[in-house]
Amino acid sequence: MDIGTTHYLVLSAILFSIGIVGIITRRNLIVVLMSIELVLNSVNLNLIAFSYQFSDLTGQIFSVFTITVAAGEAAVGLGILVALYRLRSTTDLDQAMELKG
Repeated sequence: MDIGTTHYLVLSAILFSIGIVGIITRRNLIVVLMSIELVLNSVNLNLIAFSYQFSDLTGQIFSVFTITVAAGEAAVGLGILVALYRLRSTTDLDQAMELKG
C-alpha cells in the first residue's frame, strides 16, 4: 500500500479536529496547552506533506519556524500556569478569568 499525501492530510485533519475540540471543551490549562500543540503539529504535518509533494523545501522551513514558535508558546504558557497555580492553587481556566483587572 502506497502512503500518499492524502493520508497525511487526513491524519492532519484528525489531529486538528481533536485539538480544536480540546481547546473548546476543556477547562484545564494543561489540556488546553496540549491541544494547542496538537493544532500546531497538524499544521506542521500539512506543511511537510505539501513540501514533499511539490519537492520544495519551503514548507519544511516554515515547519521549523512553527516548531520554534510552539516552543516559545509552551514556555510562556507554562510560566502562566505556574503563576496561576501559585495564586489560586488550581489550573482551572474559569479561575484565570477572575484575574482580569
